[in-house]
Formats: sequence, structure tokens, C-alpha cells
Amino acid sequence: MSNNVAEYSGLIAFLEWYIPLKAGFNTKQRPVIYSDSRLLIKQMSKEWRARKGLYLPYYNRARNLIRQNNLDLSFWWVPREQNEEADTLSKEALVKAGIQLAIQPVQ
Repeated sequence: MSNNVAEYSGLIAFLEWYIPLKAGFNTKQRPVIYSDSRLLIKQMSKEWRARKGLYLPYYNRARNLIRQNNLDLSFWWVPREQNEEADTLSKEALVKAGIQLAIQPVQ
């Protein structure tokens, strides 16, 4: 598991929830995806290419869901220092689920 896999898993979960319900939403407003993952935001906005990594199948799944369902989404990057509350809540949920948090060594 990597943080990028986790970020893309969250996006896929949203897409799988949203797609069957989208007809009931105000289609004049484009859904906005906020994330502190610059990689996810830049790749999904087509500013950066996806090349390799554990996240690549997840990137492909998200991109296919968007394309196959003709979704028009906006992606906005939120700097991590402006996202402390969400970061804290996500870590609490992981700890409650019994997942041990560790910082990966820099290679």
C-alpha cells in the first residue's frame, strides 16, 4: 500500500458512489474533487502523465470510470498544511481500523 494507492482508492470510491446517482444531482454544477495529493490532482487534470508505480492500475481505473461515464469533474489541490483536520480524521480512522501508521524511509 502506498499513499498514492490510497488517494486513488478514495477517488474510485467516490466515482463508484457518484456514477449511479449522478442523474439526481444538479448537472449544471461540475463536481469538484479536492485532495492534498498533488500527484492525483495533476494527473487527473492531465497536467502530468502517469508513468509507473503501485498506483498505476488505480489511476487507469479512475480514468476509465470518468471516460466511460462521460464525467466532467474539476480537480483542486489543497496544500497539506491547509488540510490538517481531514488528515487527522483519516489517521484516526486508520488507527481505529487497526492499521499501523509508519513513515516510509526515503530511498
